[in-house]
Amino acid sequence: MSDTPDSAVRAYIQQHRAAFLDDLAEWLRIPSVSADPGHAADVRRSADWLADRLRATGFPVAEVWETAGAPAVFAEWPSGDEGAPTVLVYGHHDVQPAAKEDGWHTEPFEPVVKDGRMYARGAADDKGQVFFHTLGVRAHLAATGRTAPAVNLKLIIEGEEEFGSPNFPDLLRAHADRLACDAVIVSDTGMWAEDTPTVCTGLRGLVECQVDLYGPDQDIHSGAFGGAVPNPATEAARLAAALHDEDRRVAIPGFYDGIVELTDRERELFAELPFDEKRWTRGAHSHATLGEAGYSTLERVWARPTAEVNGISGGYQGPGGKTIVPSSAQLKLSFRLVAGQDTDRVQDAVREWIAGRLPAGVRHELTFTGATRPCLTPLDHPALQAVARAMGRAFGQKVRFTREGGSGPAADLQDVLGVPVLFLGISVPSDGWHAPNEKVELDLLMKGVETAAHLWDDLATGDTSWTRRAH
Repeated sequence: MSDTPDSAVRAYIQQHRAAFLDDLAEWLRIPSVSADPGHAADVRRSADWLADRLRATGFPVAEVWETAGAPAVFAEWPSGDEGAPTVLVYGHHDVQPAAKEDGWHTEPFEPVVKDGRMYARGAADDKGQVFFHTLGVRAHLAATGRTAPAVNLKLIIEGEEEFGSPNFPDLLRAHADRLACDAVIVSDTGMWAEDTPTVCTGLRGLVECQVDLYGPDQDIHSGAFGGAVPNPATEAARLAAALHDEDRRVAIPGFYDGIVELTDRERELFAELPFDEKRWTRGAHSHATLGEAGYSTLERVWARPTAEVNGISGGYQGPGGKTIVPSSAQLKLSFRLVAGQDTDRVQDAVREWIAGRLPAGVRHELTFTGATRPCLTPLDHPALQAVARAMGRAFGQKVRFTREGGSGPAADLQDVLGVPVLFLGISVPSDGWHAPNEKVELDLLMKGVETAAHLWDDLATGDTSWTRRAH
């Protein structure tokens, strides 16, 4: 465990808080909206700004890396200590679109501080959570008397996360040698609540597909032909209905092969969280919960694989009736995956299942449009425990563990670099990612700074059996 003095860290942070927030506000004024080609120059300006600020922080290497799309930023600060662990921090500098008329109370790219919060697009997702590492490493140095971090510290901050990171895997592969590390810290996530600090241990993966079904060569009369020819709309409905069994388990053979089951300890930890199911259901704009038998709501959305019908269409959709057998129908499906599932094997299982359920006379085309692998770090991993300890010191209370049901580029980092992915985020649900009036709680942002200040020493001086130097 790190012996960095807590009081020294906090004193340094408090002394430099105002200048840090001024710098963050300057960065937030750059509308780096990656999904809009009209903001391409702003995304590049954001990358240049960050590289300059990282150099001013003390990083001897800070570079803008080109991709086939928007630029990323790479920075490196060697420890100088023989055998020091190497840690790579991931985040993104692009943001979602935002305009005052969307419902913002203030201009989205003109940061406003009010009631201990900073309102601006990107304040929480993800510029604020990237930027706290700059003050964190300086506080780490000031409190320890070091001139370089206790770990070999690297950053990779991409510019396309907000529209799916299309070029990120290629960027990782192209620069795998310079990005080589012992662990990745993802600072693009959140925690349970302001009074319940948590560390995320994993994300689900994702497979998406579209099934186009074709029957008669044209729409035909249901009186003359109905009941005697296959109906593609009916077959789309039958496929959708057959996705789950009576226990709401996915009924595709082989779908669950290889999954890492929840441990009893993980289920206990999930149950410790102050979860209000009625409130959660209201937040989901639903009227009830429903899912795989034998699992709680949190277990279903964090740690169980799923199959969802995202859309189903076919035949006549206009006013009144039109008595036809339609010539075509369409089904859109998505599958959330958990640790142990392989995206290629799942795609093969889906492909075989669909082909085996369709009758003669119905032709189909199956198109997979995306695949993201799941990632999970075991609870007992020493690096994960270091993150929890550092956050516990910053917050002065017990840190609990969560997972997240969504997907992201963390799995690409894990796959390409072959190292554990850990999550360090201080954002809370009320921060309004992707919504009007996005904000970050400034006191929590400083807790992120403090966590980072403790983390580097802890990773270097604690159990390092997981690092390359131990092998």
